[in-house]
Amino acid sequence: MKRRIKRREKKGAPKWMVTYSDMVTLILVFFVLLFSMSQIDVEKFKAIAEAFRSETIFEAMPSVIEKEFPSENTKVNSEEFTKPEEFDSETNQAVTNTEDVPDTDELDELLAEVESFLNKNDLNNVISATRTNQGVVLVLQESVLFLSGEADILDPAKPFLNKVSKLLANIPNEVRVEGHTDNRPISSYRYPSNWELSGARASSVIRYILNTGDFNESRFIAAGFGDTRPVAANDSPEGWSINRRVEIVILDSEQEN
Repeated sequence: MKRRIKRREKKGAPKWMVTYSDMVTLILVFFVLLFSMSQIDVEKFKAIAEAFRSETIFEAMPSVIEKEFPSENTKVNSEEFTKPEEFDSETNQAVTNTEDVPDTDELDELLAEVESFLNKNDLNNVISATRTNQGVVLVLQESVLFLSGEADILDPAKPFLNKVSKLLANIPNEVRVEGHTDNRPISSYRYPSNWELSGARASSVIRYILNTGDFNESRFIAAGFGDTRPVAANDSPEGWSINRRVEIVILDSEQEN
């Protein structure tokens, strides 16, 4: 009889497991080395920690990490959030806080003062007052102040300017005097173009006002716009006459530089 040979059963893991385990170990060592050589960004870590401690981070801040020094930008500014409306417990209606809202606009007060002055001094027929976003504008037509193509103030216009000077003496605001012409070209020795004429007319008005009272010259600004800002169509004598004007702009205090 043939003798049966008992094969010994191999114990332990298969051979491929040894190779696999070696590879996993090497990868683990590799990442440990990377971690040991890396540096933790403390600022970003603090930023993230502070962000999660904030109650409003998910509502008001789209990003908590900035490029530089992020932890300095993670504080929540309470002024950025709208305060809830206050309600009257009796009427259950919203209460409006009017402490910071002025009762009357400054320009409205200034315009009312100017109109009152014009009415008292019978100047409405020669001077018109309007309000713009820059201030109160007094409009004087050329026919009242100058001869055509000239910048010397006429004698009949001086009483009007004296009253304007009295008005400006009682108002501390800065004043910009603007000269405007129509689009018809001019060419003379003194005024080669409408630019020089409009600027000279504005300067003449300022010079006269300064000579009539004790003014701080730094309050006044002269500007010549030529024919670049018409208020009527430059296609008729009526339109030309309206565009030839001098505007005295009493500037809003918030517009002053």
